[in-house]
Amino acid sequence: MESTILFAPLLGAIIGGFGWRVIGETAAQYLTTGLLFLAALLSWVMFLGFDGEGYTVSLMRWIASGELSTDWAIRIDRLTTIMLIVITTVSSLVHLYSIGYMAHDDHFGEHGHYKARFFAYLSFFTFAMLMLVTADNLVQMFFGWEGVGVASYLLIGFYYKKPSANAAAIKAFVVNRVGDFGFALGIFGLFMLTGSINFTEVFAAAPHLAETSITFLWKDWNAANLLAFLLFVGAMGKSAQLFLHTWLPDAMEGPTPVSALIHAATMVTAGVFLVCRMSPLYEYAPEAKQFIVFLGASTAFVAATIGLVQNDIKRVIAYSTMSQLGYMFVAAGVGVYSVAMFHLLTHAFFKAMLFLGAGSVIHGMHHEQDMRNYGGLRKKLPLTFWAMLIGTFAITGVGIPLTTIGFAGFLSKDAIIESAYAGGTPFAFWALVVAAAFTSFYSWRLMFLTFWGAPRGDHHTHDHAHESPAVMTVPLGVLAVGSILAGMVWYGPFFGDHDRVNRFFGIPAHAEAADAGHGEAAPASDHATTTEAPAATDHAATTEAAPAMDHGTDVVAAHHDAPIGAIYMAADNHVIDDAHHAPKWVKVSPFVAMVLGFLMAFQMYIRRPDWPAKLAANQQPLYLFLLNKWYFDEIYDFVFVRPAKALGRLLWKNGDGSVIDGTINWFAMGLVPYLTRLAGRAQSGYVFTYAFAMVLGLALILTWVTISGGAN
Repeated sequence: MESTILFAPLLGAIIGGFGWRVIGETAAQYLTTGLLFLAALLSWVMFLGFDGEGYTVSLMRWIASGELSTDWAIRIDRLTTIMLIVITTVSSLVHLYSIGYMAHDDHFGEHGHYKARFFAYLSFFTFAMLMLVTADNLVQMFFGWEGVGVASYLLIGFYYKKPSANAAAIKAFVVNRVGDFGFALGIFGLFMLTGSINFTEVFAAAPHLAETSITFLWKDWNAANLLAFLLFVGAMGKSAQLFLHTWLPDAMEGPTPVSALIHAATMVTAGVFLVCRMSPLYEYAPEAKQFIVFLGASTAFVAATIGLVQNDIKRVIAYSTMSQLGYMFVAAGVGVYSVAMFHLLTHAFFKAMLFLGAGSVIHGMHHEQDMRNYGGLRKKLPLTFWAMLIGTFAITGVGIPLTTIGFAGFLSKDAIIESAYAGGTPFAFWALVVAAAFTSFYSWRLMFLTFWGAPRGDHHTHDHAHESPAVMTVPLGVLAVGSILAGMVWYGPFFGDHDRVNRFFGIPAHAEAADAGHGEAAPASDHATTTEAPAATDHAATTEAAPAMDHGTDVVAAHHDAPIGAIYMAADNHVIDDAHHAPKWVKVSPFVAMVLGFLMAFQMYIRRPDWPAKLAANQQPLYLFLLNKWYFDEIYDFVFVRPAKALGRLLWKNGDGSVIDGTINWFAMGLVPYLTRLAGRAQSGYVFTYAFAMVLGLALILTWVTISGGAN
C-alpha cells in the first residue's frame, strides 16, 4: 500500500508525459487523475486505520559511501499519514478540476498539445512532495524538496510564451535555491556532528547537540540552535516566510489549478512539515524557536496588510496563504507542533476551495482576474458563490465562541492564537489577532466585490458569465465538506486533550507531577523511551562526554534512543496545557477580530462603496506602500538584482570580452603573425645567418645555466 501511494503519481507522470502520443491526450488526463484518486483512497485507508505505531518500509539500498549509508525507505507515522491525505486528496481534486479548467486554453490555441504535459507535471509535482513527506532521512527529503522545486518551475512557467510567467518561474526557482542552500548546510552540519542523516539517529543525538559548540562564519555557535536555524532557512524559502516570500504572489502566473496545488497542499506546507518532523531537534534549540515565532508572526501580519489592497483575486488568496503559513510557524515555534499540523490540515481544505473557486470565477468571467471588474455574480455562479462563502467562513474563523462548534479555521486558527499567548510571546499573540482582523476584512472584501453590488467592468463579459461544468464544481463540493467539518472532527486529536494528542501522535504519556501543576518540574522521563531508565540518566552521558563532542562520532557514541512518536515535546513544554487555561478574553479575541473585519468590509463595500477611493486618496502614501507590497521587490532589485546584473555585465564586457577574447585575439591575430613574419625574414638562405643563430642560442643556454646554478 505504501509503495502504491508513493509511486502511483510517478507512474502517471511517466505515462502521461511520454506515452500520450500512444494513448492520446484524453486518456493521459484520465489515467493521471485515476492514479491520484487511487493514491488518495489508499491514503485515507491508512490514515483512518493507523494505530499510532510508527514503522519503516525499506524500498532499496540507496547510498553507501564511506560513513554515509542509507536506504530509500518510507517512514510511516502519524505525521506522514496526515501529509498523505492532504497531498493526495487536494492533488486528486485538482487533477479532476483541471480536466474542465484546461479543456480550452487560449495560450495554446485550439490544436495545441498541452494537456498531457500539464497533467504529467501535476503528477510529478505530487510524487516529489510524497517523496519528501515519506522520507526516512534528510537526503531523501532533500531530493523530494528539490523535486518539488523543479516541478514548481515547470508549472509556474507553464505559459512559457508569456514573459511574466517565465519571470515568475525563474523568481520562484532562484528564491527557493537561496533557502535550499541553508537547508543543505543544515544537513551537512548534522552529518558532520552525528555521522548520520537518518532521522532516528539524528533525533537521538539532539540532547548532545544542545551541549556542543560548532564554528561557523568565524564564530562559535551552539550546534542545536545553529543547525535548527539553517534548516529553518530552507523552510523560509519553501513556505514563503518574510524576506524569502517574494516568489509566492508571482506564482499566480501559472494556471489556477497550479496555484491551488502549490498553496494548499504541497510546496508551501513543506517548510511547516520540516519543522514538525525535526521537533526533537527544535525542542533543544530555544533561540531558533524564538526566531521562528518572531518571523512567523511578522509574516502573518505583513502578508495580511498587503492583502488589504490587492485587486487580483488570485493574489489576495495568495497573500492569505502567506499569512496562514505564518500562523503555522508560530504554533511550531512555541512548541505546539500538533496545532501547526492541525491548521495545515484544515487550511488545505478551505484554501484549495478558495483557489478553485477563484478559478471557477475566472473561468466564468472569461479569464478576467481583477475584482474591480466583477460584481453581482451570485446568480450567475451560484455553486461557486456558496463554495467560496463556505471557504470565507472557514478562513475568517466563523464559529460559536468558547465552544468547539465552528468552521475549520475557527478551531485551528484560534488554537494557534491561544498557544501563542500561552507560549509567553505577546508580540506574536497581538500580531496574529490583528492579522485575523485583516484576514476577515480582505476575505469579505473579495466576496463583496465579486458577488455583491452592481456589475462592473465589461458588460458583455458579465452578461455571458456562466457557472463552471460539474467536473469543476464537484471538487468544490468535496472541499466544502472538509472546510465545514475538519476542525470539529479533528479538534480533539490535535489540540483538545493532551492525553488524546499523545495517543494520536504515538507519544508516550506525560508523567504528571503529584500535584498536577506545573509549578514543580515533572520528572525528566516525560517522554522517555524506556520505563526502566531513571529520569536522571536521560542526559547522564552528557556530563562526561559533552566536553569532548567536537566530532560526530563522539555524539553518536554517547546518544540514547530516539524519542518515540511522530512529534516530540520536551518534558518542560506545557504550552498545549497552558493554552487550554488561557483567559476567556484571549479565546474570544480572534472572534472579535473577525467580526470587526467583517463589519468594516461591509461598511466600505456594501453601505458606503465610495469610502475605499476616498481613503486611498487621503492615505495615498500608505495605500501605495501596501499596494506595492512594502516595496520588497524594489528593495531586492536595488540591493541584489542590479548589482548582480552590473557585476555580470562587467565580467562579460571587461572580463570575457576584453581580457579573455582580447588576449586570445591579440595572440592569434597579432603576436603569432608578427613572429611568423620575423621568422620568415630570418630565413635568408645564407649559412652564416644560421650559424649566428646557433651561437646565439648556445650563449643564452649557458647564461641561463650559470644564473640558475646548474654549473655547480
